[in-house]
Amino acid sequence: MPTSSSPAPSPPVRAAAFLFGGRARRRWIHLVLGGALAMPYVLAGSVAVAVFTGVNDVFASLPAQLGSFAVGLPIAAATSLFPLTRPLESAAVRALCGVDAGLLADGPARTRAERTRTAAWFTLHLGLGGIVSGMSLAVPPFAAALVVLPLVVPLRGGSLELPGVLDHTWALALCPPAGLAMLAALAACAAGGGALLARCALALLGPTPEDRLAAAEARAAGLAVRNRLARELHDSVGHALSAVTLQAGAARRVLDSDVEFVREALAAIEETTRRTVGELDAVLGVLRDGDAPGTAPAPTLAGDLDGLLRRTRAAGLRVTATVGTDPAALPPLVSREAYRIVQEGLSNALRHSGEPVTLRVATADGRLEITMENPLGAGPAARPGGGHGLRGVADRVRLLGGTARAGAAGGAWRLHVRLPVRAHAGAPLTEETRGPS
Repeated sequence: MPTSSSPAPSPPVRAAAFLFGGRARRRWIHLVLGGALAMPYVLAGSVAVAVFTGVNDVFASLPAQLGSFAVGLPIAAATSLFPLTRPLESAAVRALCGVDAGLLADGPARTRAERTRTAAWFTLHLGLGGIVSGMSLAVPPFAAALVVLPLVVPLRGGSLELPGVLDHTWALALCPPAGLAMLAALAACAAGGGALLARCALALLGPTPEDRLAAAEARAAGLAVRNRLARELHDSVGHALSAVTLQAGAARRVLDSDVEFVREALAAIEETTRRTVGELDAVLGVLRDGDAPGTAPAPTLAGDLDGLLRRTRAAGLRVTATVGTDPAALPPLVSREAYRIVQEGLSNALRHSGEPVTLRVATADGRLEITMENPLGAGPAARPGGGHGLRGVADRVRLLGGTARAGAAGGAWRLHVRLPVRAHAGAPLTEETRGPS
């Protein structure tokens, strides 16, 4: 069934909304606030004009009034350097001008460019606000008098000193339309001034290019943290679930015939789940608090490879491991990422029953080489939709400047990774480099 859409408003309706709609009224209030803020500066300017021109009653002379306004605006620009000016003006723009809060800068102006832009905005706000406020005070009474002039005879014969042309009937007939036109012109000036301020707010109160760059860097850092957490959860929890599933299945099959094997399988399940819960708590701590002080250290090839192989073998996977280097001599960052890579390779073999698995770890030409093979037909390529772990491996290897190849080779599924060792010899295993575990 086709959905019905409301027709677009007609041009007169759009014009009326622009002049008298809710947004226009809020922007008019914003302009009036600017006029109210301008009054102390205009009074200070009137004192200066009276001193230098000798005019006794400044507000009885239009040129003196304009001069006071012109002198007061530079004073306003100077006082806009007060630190709270930009936050307060930004808050007023968000509330009254209909500008998205994300498009405005927060906090006081720090650099010279920001202070200059804030001064320009404050001067523009007070200048336009003073003009519109003056019009709002003067125009409505005069326009109302024109509208009722043909109907109220005492007004024409009073002390208003009306021009002689109003003695003609045609001139009196034009007074009401002229009064209404003046009110419409006032509304148009207020709406136009409010729209101009809203547009200028983006340029004068918005973030600088440096602020935008900092925000982009913060977003990129947040995405990097999310990707790192996703890799950690996939590697740790995925491996644990695969191992526990196989261990539980194997124990169920021999529950009545091999009690000792069942006891070992249950012990392996307990160890795997306890370790995984600790790693999961660390990741959740990062999500809650932004860091994970006091959580378990990251697993590394040096300290945790034996336990990983033991738990994997307890799940029923035959693994032959050859370690031709001292894992303790590896840089902590390389040792940690190598552990995760081996864990992911074993997880793939567990999920796809790819046994026996051959693991070789060695160093050559300043690089750590990790090679893992299992029979073809059981690897990730045999399962539609797989390969998320291999993408995680590729991400880890790329960040360390290494290389990774995975695919069929000689009737077996082969994963080969090379990680530079010397390039990371001095890299500390901090939260920024290793992420949560």
